[in-house]
Amino acid sequence: MKRNPFVSSSRRKNRKRHFNAPSHIRRKIMSSPLSKELRQKYNVRSMPIRKDDEVQVMRGHYKGQQVGKVVQVYRKRYVIYIERIQREKANGASVYVGIHPSNVSIVKLKLDKDRKKILERRAKSREARANKGKHTEQSVAAAATTTTTAAAAEST
Repeated sequence: MKRNPFVSSSRRKNRKRHFNAPSHIRRKIMSSPLSKELRQKYNVRSMPIRKDDEVQVMRGHYKGQQVGKVVQVYRKRYVIYIERIQREKANGASVYVGIHPSNVSIVKLKLDKDRKKILERRAKSREARANKGKHTEQSVAAAATTTTTAAAAEST
């Protein structure tokens, strides 16, 4: 069921927004899941792909165990080009094969200060979501003191 009245569920409008999206939104759409090791390390599930990340193709014709570096992120076509994934053209020239970022897994991140900040922020919000609604020892103690002071105030 649609909950937000300002978001369309129309296929036509969603496709239009997807293919006419500006570059800063395409960056977010072009996110890749992190490998299991990185997910454990950073407590983050996915990240927008970037030029020097190392990735492993998980789906499609080129899937396999080889790890390649991202050579280019082509936002206009919604594809990434990976180091060793090329094909021969009819005239003998080799060209990179475009692969959608959702079909790869990030094995090694290229970290700079901005990316570290993003990882910390996302991990913090994920942890806050996991602990939401759970009582801590401090909150239980605080609740106990407020109830005892309220009971004392009523008796007087």
